[in-house]
Amino acid sequence: MTRNTFLPARRRLWKHLWLLASPALLPTVLHAHGDAHAPPTARETVREQTDWGIGAAPAEARRTIEIRMDDRMRFTPDHIEVTEGETLRLRIANRGRKLHELVIGTPKELQAHAELMRKFPNMEHDEPYMAHVGAGRRGEITWTFNRPGDFEFACLIPGHYEAGMRGTLRVIPKP
Repeated sequence: MTRNTFLPARRRLWKHLWLLASPALLPTVLHAHGDAHAPPTARETVREQTDWGIGAAPAEARRTIEIRMDDRMRFTPDHIEVTEGETLRLRIANRGRKLHELVIGTPKELQAHAELMRKFPNMEHDEPYMAHVGAGRRGEITWTFNRPGDFEFACLIPGHYEAGMRGTLRVIPKP
């Protein structure tokens, strides 16, 4: 009986190559896994000035407004008034069976964003002035309205904005 010495040597070679390649592949494997199982973390407050205000920490809110949204493509309430400089906590409840979002901005900004969402419906974005809220879930935005003017909030999921899912937000100048 002849012994095949080539096969065990080949197995040893592959084993050593795999061990050498493993550290090089580790970042790829970890990146591909993502953080889907990571525990949720609090969103860091981003303080970037916009035409309609600036992000705020939840502890800074002096007033809370509950906003409901549903599959009739409506917000309740659909009109909010605040005083310039006021920090609000918007608690958003999705009473529908579809994903909805609430995004604050100027009418021009929201229209441009809605057009982008139609072109790229799976576009990921996360800004302090927007909340994506799954069916039956809640979201929250804390925002300082430090610029007077007339603004809007809307759901920019493709088709929702066009169906009228928007509201108005008036920031009254300080007396």
